[in-house]
Amino acid sequence: MTAKYYALLTNLGAAKLANATALGTQLSLTQMAVGDGGGILPTPDPAQTKLIGEKRRASLNSLTVDPANTNQIIAEQIIPEDQGGFWIREIGLFDQDNTLIAIANCPETYKPQLQEGSGRTQTVRMILVVNSTDAVTLKIDPSVVLATRKYVDDKVIEVKAYADNVMANHVAAANPHPQYDLPVGIPLPWPTATPPAGWLKCNGAAFDKAKYPKLAAVYPLGLLPDLRGEFIRGWDDGRGVDTGRTLLSSQGDAIRNITGMVSGTTGVSFDGFSGAFYDSGARDANEPTANTKVNRNDDFYFDASRVVPTANENRPRSIAFNYIVRAA
Repeated sequence: MTAKYYALLTNLGAAKLANATALGTQLSLTQMAVGDGGGILPTPDPAQTKLIGEKRRASLNSLTVDPANTNQIIAEQIIPEDQGGFWIREIGLFDQDNTLIAIANCPETYKPQLQEGSGRTQTVRMILVVNSTDAVTLKIDPSVVLATRKYVDDKVIEVKAYADNVMANHVAAANPHPQYDLPVGIPLPWPTATPPAGWLKCNGAAFDKAKYPKLAAVYPLGLLPDLRGEFIRGWDDGRGVDTGRTLLSSQGDAIRNITGMVSGTTGVSFDGFSGAFYDSGARDANEPTANTKVNRNDDFYFDASRVVPTANENRPRSIAFNYIVRAA
């Protein structure tokens, strides 16, 4: 039985395709048009340069090589539901120069428009058999076309498969976030007594330099800094605030010197004291009476605890953390 519905290259289309093949260039298919055939089902004619009754022309939505047959080009266009009001009996495929490259007829179908009380999104497809698909440019501008449901579904599956594979590799990686790694050897305050995996306590202990070569590059003596009960101070590095220090050197506690003096006239009683100074209350036994104030010998004391909190060390307010160091 002779095929009733078919597509073929027009004379102009065949010539352009042959020329592209011979010169090693490509023919760019860009648009598809549909028409009503003038009211009857037309027979495709290779001599045609236009459709008999064109009703709509727009950019292609899809242009691919059939994966089951590499000599077949599949061109698709989607007609939105808000466009219609005409019969579709003929299809034309145009290049970038608006040359009719291929012509086809199709089963008669009416494309309604919403104003008629019915609407649908219609996909029109043309399958074109050529000798070499290499001479046809398969390129679609997604900014000016709609996507078919199958195209979207396929892309969703493709994107999901890609995302699942990326996430699986990410989870399986030994170190999925190297950009966030802290350098080996950096001290870090830790809130529990036990450090996490890959970290050691900063307790002055020796470590295995062969096991932790990166840590050994930072602490070449193979000894961890002992930060138990210590504060870390920024290295002076030539600023002149804490001179004479080398990196990792220890420094004992100290305070600024405090000086003072009590003075008076011989035979005069010292009755006024303030701050850290106070009167011991002791009196010379040879003093006749407390009222004579002659040859009086008071003992004066200095006690900083009368003014500020004191302890057996100099320290600021603090919260105790366990200093640990990244070993690997």
